Amino acid sequence: MTSRLPQLVAFDLDYTLWDLWIDTHVNPPITRVGDTVNELRDKYDKKISFYRDVPEILHRLKEAGVVIAACSRTHTPDLARRALRLLLVPPAAGHKHEAPTPAIEFFDQLEIYPGSKLKHFKEVHKKTGIPYSEMLFFDDESRNREVESLGVTFSLITSGVNDRAFESGLGRWRKRHPDEVAGDASAGGAQGE
Repeated sequence: MTSRLPQLVAFDLDYTLWDLWIDTHVNPPITRVGDTVNELRDKYDKKISFYRDVPEILHRLKEAGVVIAACSRTHTPDLARRALRLLLVPPAAGHKHEAPTPAIEFFDQLEIYPGSKLKHFKEVHKKTGIPYSEMLFFDDESRNREVESLGVTFSLITSGVNDRAFESGLGRWRKRHPDEVAGDASAGGAQGE
């Protein structure tokens, strides 16, 4: 029996999916050289890329039908969106013949603007109708734990999203919602991983 995934997984961007603050470390314009996968460069040749395990995690969530959200409080939302449009995610393992996918195509919801993450999640909830209890959020700033007051499960990321941190967050969500996870599995409605 495999434990199911939450209906929605959200990620902060800066120091969660990539190793910089898009609003202070990056100098526009940002560009991609040809079809280079998982790498952009800014005006001064600063590299922008997802942490190593992020592409496979995005593929896994998309294949499982999980809604994926980006919730970032950046002061340069247009630049963050541009980075997501330009950044190419390599094909999933075992699908090397497929073309890379623009990162933005993985995200069903984009809440990218300054302000409290409470506002970000209230917007995600309003737009998707997904209960807060079905949301898991990965972020590098402990102050954003405030989303737990809504019922969102918060997972603090200390050195970028990787497989271990991702599994830890899933474990935290499952531990907070054992009845839903067990109930869905016994009813035959478990989402495979």
